[in-house]
Amino acid sequence: MKSRNAQRHAWGALALFLLLTPLAVLAQSVTTASGILPQEYRLRLYHTHTGERLDIVYRRGDEYVPDAIAKLDYFLRDHRTGEVHHFDAKLFDILEELTVALGRPGAEIDIVCGYRTPWSNEFLRSRGEGVAKSSLHIQAQAIDLRIPGVETQRLRDIALSLHRGGVGYYPRSDFIHVDTGRVRQWCFACARQLAGN
Repeated sequence: MKSRNAQRHAWGALALFLLLTPLAVLAQSVTTASGILPQEYRLRLYHTHTGERLDIVYRRGDEYVPDAIAKLDYFLRDHRTGEVHHFDAKLFDILEELTVALGRPGAEIDIVCGYRTPWSNEFLRSRGEGVAKSSLHIQAQAIDLRIPGVETQRLRDIALSLHRGGVGYYPRSDFIHVDTGRVRQWCFACARQLAGN
């Protein structure tokens, strides 16, 4: 008799839980209880100017990890001034998608340039060509990169295939530029036939 009453109480508690728990929370609890966790999105980065490395899960499912985003913002700071700016997190998705599209998920990405203060941008403009006056680096919406062992032109082609923003190709400096601006492309100091590819 005692065990029958205990069963009734257990079923009653479960029914009350089901009535009071929002469906989204319940679905998440069931998913977690069954061992199925949200997909993790990871970036492995090496900064060519600071020598720093970062290996971090920046997103779980559809949710960006705030602490990871803060670490990425710091990692991608202006290496000349040390100033940190908050990045458009969609840029991190582009980097992750690049490695997946290359067939090398989790490959380490060499960062050539992340955030640039207006001062740094003008400093670079005064010393050479190929730096836009209103560069999206100033808005923390652009990153220049390469992936060791991957030809830069192939990396550029893969980035273009994503249709996720601007893609610049700098073959002489051996890097590509990706940003979260409008979809467009350019090739700096390229042969005319290459620029049209």
